[in-house]
Formats: sequence, C-alpha cells, structure tokens
Amino acid sequence: MDLQAVDLPRLRRDAQLEREVIIEHRARDGEDPWDFLPSMPTVDELVVAVLRDDALHARGLAAQHAMARLAGYSSLDDAQDHRDNADHLEYEVLREIARVHPELTRAVWRMSGKVARPPWEGDDAE
Repeated sequence: MDLQAVDLPRLRRDAQLEREVIIEHRARDGEDPWDFLPSMPTVDELVVAVLRDDALHARGLAAQHAMARLAGYSSLDDAQDHRDNADHLEYEVLREIARVHPELTRAVWRMSGKVARPPWEGDDAE
C-alpha cells in the first residue's frame, strides 16, 4: 500500500462513522458514555490503525506481526522477545505514517505510546 495515495478525508469520514456506531452500540447495551468515551480511540487513531494494518499487509508482515503479538502473551521464556519484535515493527510503521501524513502525528504519538519504548531507548532510560 502506498501511504501517500490514501484518501485521508474518506478514511476520516469512515472512521467517524465507525466511532459513532460503536458509541451507539455501547450506549444501547447499557454502558454509560461518561465511563467509556475517554477510553475510545479518536477518529485519527482509527485512521492510523487502518493505515498501520494496511501497511503491514502490504509489506507481507501482517501474519508475522500477529503471531509475535500472540506469542508475546504466552508464558514461554521468549515471550518478551516476541513482544519486543512486534513493538519494534509497529513503532517503525507508525513512524512512517507520521512522516507521510504529518496531520496524523498526534494520533501516531498517542498510539506509539501504547507500544514499548523504541529500541534505541534501553530498559534503563527514563
């Protein structure tokens, strides 16, 4: 997928619709919007998630990323290695999205804060 060739306004409209549907569904299910709205992704975060997933698919890395995420949840000795690999890959894709679409930078940084530190920041960095 060519990140530069995406129709960002269309993606934002689709993301807004998806967000509204999720809000309506959760509210009809009895949840209080006051409780769940702060944790809902923003429209731009939904757009970045779509771009991230499409970029992983375009690079042929979607399955590898998903398997690393799943293996990271295991109790095996190398689970942390799998989490680190998935985080590193996701961080690199997010950085590319921010570079190509500067208007999504805030959403990218919020989402990159949810993955582990970049590899150049060691465990003792603070």
